[in-house]
Amino acid sequence: MFALTNKPDMGGRLYAGLIRLAIDSKKGTDAMKVIQHMAGVLVETYLVFDDPDKSMHAGFKRLADLLGCQPAEGPLPVGALPPAHLLDFETERGRQAAREFFEDWLDCSFEFHDLIMVIIHNIIVSWEDDGQPREESLRLLVECALRCMAFEISAQELCDIVIERKVAEEGWSLGDCIAALSAVAGRRLALSLNFESCEVFRGAALPENLDKVVYVMTQEAIRLGVPAGSDWRFGLAANDTPLNAPVDLIVGIEPFCQSFFGAIQMKNQYEQSVACAKAAGRMIAVAAGGEMPDLEPAIAKPLAMMAITETYKSVCLNHMLAS
Repeated sequence: MFALTNKPDMGGRLYAGLIRLAIDSKKGTDAMKVIQHMAGVLVETYLVFDDPDKSMHAGFKRLADLLGCQPAEGPLPVGALPPAHLLDFETERGRQAAREFFEDWLDCSFEFHDLIMVIIHNIIVSWEDDGQPREESLRLLVECALRCMAFEISAQELCDIVIERKVAEEGWSLGDCIAALSAVAGRRLALSLNFESCEVFRGAALPENLDKVVYVMTQEAIRLGVPAGSDWRFGLAANDTPLNAPVDLIVGIEPFCQSFFGAIQMKNQYEQSVACAKAAGRMIAVAAGGEMPDLEPAIAKPLAMMAITETYKSVCLNHMLAS
């Protein structure tokens, strides 16, 4: 089917779609967003193959050969990449764009990948004409793709871990799994903050920091079929009630999460928080999706919100009391 497609036309439409996603009405095209969208497209393409991780690294090598350069070396400057919650959002937009073009050519994944390579090559080379070295663009693309793949694999594996280790072996309910993953996301978020400045835990900063990671969780659940709505916070405890983090569930699952993060070398605690939030959103979809859900969405969504909120606030409060 792909052989009968007008490839230049399809390539042009995909290129235009990626650029259109990154256009700001006031600032023009945001190159960093284009890089994230390209990373999302690549990751979605590699997920079709049996071994996505090896396919991705082979793709990096091929792209480096096409560009005639290697990714820029050395540590990334602070702020070179967007925060993990924004990176997840933008790469997911790229993945969605890829699915819209890719779904009709699943039997021609290699040719689709070739087309993506040509598009990315042309974009990066054109940026060099504007003063952006291709080595730096390639490095940013690789870093974004690695993180996008890590978040996707984390969501899959962490859900599998809680189901295989906790549901099958210890009798946890799906509600326990949702609460556990959400709570670990809240705990890793709190631990990722700068404990040298207690102001970060006070006032507007508290809900602002939490909302960024909560958005990752809610969007993952909605993306996979959980009804959207305003009932995520329904039934949450009032501000004047004692905090009640699900400590037993955290203790039961966090060591498995940390072992997994060690295996994939995800050392950044904020990225760990985003990964757990994405896994929690996926677990909500497992439990509360479909026409006959095991757990009603009106129960699953506030359960996740309560676990992540109570745990995040508890860690922050404990630090303030100790400091």
